[in-house]
Amino acid sequence: MSRRHRNTATRRISAISVLATSLVLAVFGANAQNVLIRNATVHTAGPQGTLQNADVLVSGGKVRAVGTGLTAAAGVQVIDAQGRPLTPTLFGGITEIGLEEVSGEQSTVDETLSLGAAQKEMTVRPEFDVTLAYNPESVLVPVNRVEGIGWTILGAGTAMGGSIVAGQGAAVRLDGSHDPVGPRVLFVQIGADASGLAGNSRAAQWMILDQLIDEVRGRIPVGSHVALLTPAGRDTLKRYLDGGGRVLVDVDRASDIRQLLRWAGRHKVRVAIVGGAEAWKLAPQLAAAKVPVFVDPLGNLPASFDEVGASLDNAAKLQAAGVSVSFSQSGDGSHNARKIRQLAGNAVANGLPWEDGLKGLTSVPAEALGVSGEFGRIAPGQRADLVLWTGDPLEVSSVAAQVWFDGRAISMRSRQTELRDRYLRTLTPAEQGGLPRAYPGGDTR
Repeated sequence: MSRRHRNTATRRISAISVLATSLVLAVFGANAQNVLIRNATVHTAGPQGTLQNADVLVSGGKVRAVGTGLTAAAGVQVIDAQGRPLTPTLFGGITEIGLEEVSGEQSTVDETLSLGAAQKEMTVRPEFDVTLAYNPESVLVPVNRVEGIGWTILGAGTAMGGSIVAGQGAAVRLDGSHDPVGPRVLFVQIGADASGLAGNSRAAQWMILDQLIDEVRGRIPVGSHVALLTPAGRDTLKRYLDGGGRVLVDVDRASDIRQLLRWAGRHKVRVAIVGGAEAWKLAPQLAAAKVPVFVDPLGNLPASFDEVGASLDNAAKLQAAGVSVSFSQSGDGSHNARKIRQLAGNAVANGLPWEDGLKGLTSVPAEALGVSGEFGRIAPGQRADLVLWTGDPLEVSSVAAQVWFDGRAISMRSRQTELRDRYLRTLTPAEQGGLPRAYPGGDTR
């Protein structure tokens, strides 16, 4: 573990005391849309950079001013940040938050289309849209938002019975609202992990993608015996061609990334890379093509033959070449979206400038995914989706003291905090009443 991520007893004590203060803020500001946060270290994630001892004025759910010596009208709540960091709410990565509850229980998992035996021949269904299954009341929503995660991209997954074109997703805010807040994005998987969906050859993946282009362009008639797309699928895919919506391609190997750049340039497709373990090898080409990369900075070992060149300084090398770098974690990112701060911290520990680490959690993904007009920065006109931290937000020892959506302070409680409070409480024998722990006096909440 890097020096940036070593916890100390002093930091933990400070975090606990400030967290207690945050509970007071939550009660006072529960219904406020107008608030003045004073004396903060404001990380704007924008052109202003970091401002020391600065103020942020929120009115009507929007940031109205950022500066020093700001004043507010009578009755507006004023919070003294005491120099602590204030950031926009963070991007949680590409997740299935609200699309799954228990990843091992198939009936609660909705992000993957698998037509299986019901489909005798391959059909590619880009019209599959996972946002239709989004549940804002998922237990995972408060678990992650109390950790400063304000929004995520719902990702469509691939599986046997599906295709390398997984389907569509979009950005959602973790404020309890039902509808996406940004444009749809299309998910595609390229490489060894998807070869079983394309005749067990990555060469066939490019053959299939080229055929899809031919179908959309009308070179293969609707209803042809070789057609892979439904009429709805053609209409959907057409929106992503000629500079339309963003296509997120899960790909790691440098040679596959090179082919992706050629394919995207030939067909004028706006792509972004997810994973990109070997993306650093093509950093100048990615920068020239303006292709953002969502990296996993914890990837430093070759988990497959597509990742032989994995490196901890991947993000730093990409950023140095001018590539826009954000983050997304492999594995169970839905239940652990809050850990994306650790990913950014590790990237910083391995050469990425600190400001770019924060931007990778805020303004960079907002810009890449079409929601920069809503959030991702602290600037006048942006939604007042903010986080006050106990310390450096890229340190795992820091926690979110208070989170605001549209200037409203949310309750800093989740299923996990409720379980913590329930089982950490010390009961007297009389309170226990002979019942199992956490059931005092017959209370079976």
